[in-house]
Amino acid sequence: MISGMNHVAISTGDFERSLGFYRDLMGMELVGEGPFAGELYDNILGLKNATGRAAMLRLGNAQLELFEFTNPIPKESDPSRPVCDHGITHICFDVTNIEEEYERLKAAGVLFHCPPQDAGFAKATYGRDPDGNVFELLEVASPKTQGL
Repeated sequence: MISGMNHVAISTGDFERSLGFYRDLMGMELVGEGPFAGELYDNILGLKNATGRAAMLRLGNAQLELFEFTNPIPKESDPSRPVCDHGITHICFDVTNIEEEYERLKAAGVLFHCPPQDAGFAKATYGRDPDGNVFELLEVASPKTQGL
């Protein structure tokens, strides 16, 4: 029986940059990091001779895993990939003051689709991490409402 969700993983072309973004800028706690290689990883990942680095980060009850592959060499992705394309469209962060977080991240060079928008039950905006992955900042007006 599935009892919950453990983490989401992102593959990056620049491990240190992505680690710094999620740990230092987004405030996630680094739980562990290190290299990966060998038959165990090949089997799990469905790849041959997979090598690289991985890190697990935590924020509240959510975890994010970062991968940087040195083998096989990954294909470049489109850092402007629209959220309507198939695949994971975004990860969402709960915030308590969306305008303040938006301004803090924008001042640090984070690109956003728009300033925070007020939907009545919540305020939200989408931004992009250094690899172009979309994240959402969400400030819920009432604890009884859910994310967008």
